[in-house]
Amino acid sequence: MTLSIVLVEPEIPQNTGNIARTCACVGATLHLVEPMGFRPTERNLRRAGCDYWSDVDIVRWSCAEAFFDAHGQDELHLFTGNCNRLYTEVSYGPDAFLVFGRESRGLDPQWLDRFASSCVRIPMREGQRSLNLSNAVAIGVYEALRQQGFPGLY
Repeated sequence: MTLSIVLVEPEIPQNTGNIARTCACVGATLHLVEPMGFRPTERNLRRAGCDYWSDVDIVRWSCAEAFFDAHGQDELHLFTGNCNRLYTEVSYGPDAFLVFGRESRGLDPQWLDRFASSCVRIPMREGQRSLNLSNAVAIGVYEALRQQGFPGLY
């Protein structure tokens, strides 16, 4: 298996395209959890991902419950602003799932509650709502890969 990036109900096609490009560049699997705020076949999504779509292993999920039921026992790291543990304070294994919520509201409280011990946050100034989703994913991905010695990358 490999590092996995999970987007739960992403809303902005350009962010998903940018994240797909990151996944292609590092060899991560991209999990897309429905419902999405766009159709992944739209031209703007493909344009955002450039010619990288064929290099990305994409797994589609019908809903968040299906994903979490299937992977609830795996190594999950839920990124949220609603916890105290920094993303740099945890260890990431090679089969880790980095889970991110929708741009407008993040992950639903039910998932944050169910997996509270797996929640991490990226620090930012007080009063700021969030980083751009594709930036947050890149921060998390590269910390996980740094800890692993950047396997397969040069």
